[in-house]
Amino acid sequence: MSQFFQIHPDNPQARLIKQARQIIDSGGIVALPTDSSYALVCHLDDKNAVERLRRIRDVDDKHHLTLLCRDLSEIAVYAKVDNRQFRLLKAATPGPYTFILEATKEVPRRLSHPSRKTIGLRVPEHAIALALLAELGQPLLGTTLIMPGEELPLNDAEQIRDILEKQLELVIDGGSCSMEPTTVVDLSGDEPVVLRQGRGDVALFL
Repeated sequence: MSQFFQIHPDNPQARLIKQARQIIDSGGIVALPTDSSYALVCHLDDKNAVERLRRIRDVDDKHHLTLLCRDLSEIAVYAKVDNRQFRLLKAATPGPYTFILEATKEVPRRLSHPSRKTIGLRVPEHAIALALLAELGQPLLGTTLIMPGEELPLNDAEQIRDILEKQLELVIDGGSCSMEPTTVVDLSGDEPVVLRQGRGDVALFL
C-alpha cells in the first residue's frame, strides 16, 4: 500500500521531502510531479528498485531511463559533454527536455544502453523534484509515468494511487502536471536528433 503525500508545488514542506528521501533510500519507488508529466523515480544504485521500475513500465534494458539531475554540473559528472553539447544543454535546462548522451563511468553499467552506452539525463524545472534531488544529494533514476499500452502519461495523483498503490511506496500529490512528456533529444552524435516531440520546444535543436 503506497503512502500519499500532499506537497506544495511551489514551497515543498521540508519534513515531507525528508520522508520521501527516506522512502527512496530504503528501496522505494515514488511517483512525483515534474515540469512535464508525472514520473516514476527510484535510487539509481538500487538494482531491485530499478528492475521493479522497468516492470511497471513494461520496458526492457534498451529503453533509456533518465537521470534527473540538480543542474548542469551534475549532468557533466554522469555524461560526457563537449563544448557544443554544453551550449545546447545550457540553453534548454532546466526545462522539459531529456537528453541522450554518452554515459561516464559514474553511471552503473546496467543503467546505460547495452550497446550504445548512452543514458538519458534532464534537469527538471519543478520545486518538488528539485527539493527532493537536493535532499538526496545525487540524481534520481526516473521514467515518464506512461502505463503499458497507453500513449499519454498519468496526470492525476489520486488516479496514480488507485492504479499503482500496490506497486509504489509513495505517491506525491503536487497538483496536476502537463499531459505532455519531455521532448527527447539525442546529443550523442554529430548533430542533435529529436527522438520525441514533447512539451519542450524543438526549435533550439533545428
